[in-house]
Amino acid sequence: MGHALPAPYSQQSVWDGFFARHFQDVPLAEQLFTRSGVRTRHTVANPVYEDVSQWGTAARMERYLAEALPLGKDAVATALADAGLAAADVGLFAVASCTGYVTPGVDIRLARDLGMSDRVRRLFVGHMGCYAAIPGLGSVADFTAARGRPSVLLCLELTSLHIQPPTTDVDQVVAHALFADAAAAVVLQPSDGPGFEVVDVVAQTDPSTAEYMTWDVTDLGFRMGLSPRVPAVLARHVRGVVDELLAAHDLTLSDVDGWAVHPGGRRILEVVQRRLELPDGALEHSYGVLRDQGNCSSATVLLVLERMRAAGTVEPGRHLVALAFGPGLTLYAALLRAV
Repeated sequence: MGHALPAPYSQQSVWDGFFARHFQDVPLAEQLFTRSGVRTRHTVANPVYEDVSQWGTAARMERYLAEALPLGKDAVATALADAGLAAADVGLFAVASCTGYVTPGVDIRLARDLGMSDRVRRLFVGHMGCYAAIPGLGSVADFTAARGRPSVLLCLELTSLHIQPPTTDVDQVVAHALFADAAAAVVLQPSDGPGFEVVDVVAQTDPSTAEYMTWDVTDLGFRMGLSPRVPAVLARHVRGVVDELLAAHDLTLSDVDGWAVHPGGRRILEVVQRRLELPDGALEHSYGVLRDQGNCSSATVLLVLERMRAAGTVEPGRHLVALAFGPGLTLYAALLRAV
C-alpha cells in the first residue's frame, strides 16, 4: 500500500482565510465547518492563496493533469516498493478518479513514467465517486486471481479543483467543509504473502434515491449535490448488505475484527456504528482519516485500510470489512482476511 498527499492546511485557517467570506450569506456555515470532524486537509489548490471558484472546466482539467501525475506516481511507486515489485511486473493497472479527465489518460502517462510494460493492461474507472475503490479492488483482485499476475489500483482525487462560486446552498457548504485531495494505491499479488486477502465484494444500489447525491459537470468545474437524507438511506441498507456479505461465508458480525468505513462525514460514521451495533472505538481509524485528511472521495477508504494495517488491527486469519458509499445511492462492501 502507499499514498501521497499535497500540502496541508487547517480547517480553521481555510475558514478564516476564505470560506467565511465565501459563505457569508449562510448563517450555519461556520458551524458546519467546525463540527465536520475535519481538522486538517491536503489540497493542490489552497483557496486562501488561490481561488479557483471562477475557473472554467478546461482550466481545471489542465491543472488536474499537472497535479495528478506526481501524486499518482509517488503513491504507486511507494506501494510497489512496499510489495517488493518492479513496475514492469504489473499485469493490470487500474485508476479510479471522478475529479478529472484527460486523454491520453493519467493511466497511460503514469504507466509510462513508472516504467510499466507497454503491454500492461489498463482500466480507468471514472465518475463512480466515493465508493469506487471497492469495485476497483474487486476488479483487480479478479484479474490477479484469474491471471496469476500482480495488479495495481490507484485512487486519485483532486476535489479542491472544484470549488464552486459563492452560494447559499447548504449542501455546497457541507461538501466544501469535508472534501480534500489524495492519491492512494494498493498492489495485489497472487501469493499468500502478508497483507489482506480479498475474499468477496458485494454491492447494493437504491435507484429511487439517485438524486440524493450527484456530481454534475458544469462550465465551472464539477458541482456536488448532497442531500441531508443520505444517512437515512444508508441506515436502511447497510445492515442488510453486511449481513449478506458475511452469511455467504458462514460468518457473523462477531467474526469481524476490523471495520474500514469510508468517512463520508460524522453522521455517516455514526449511522454505520449504530446500525451494525459496533462498540466504541471500532471506527477509530475512519474517524482518524476524517480528522487528519478529510473526505478524499475514492482514495479515503484505502487510507483507512492503510492505517489499520500499520496498527495491526486485525490478527492473521481474522476478517475485516471495508464499506464505501456514493452516488446511486450505492453501497459497496468488501470482505478481507488478514494473512
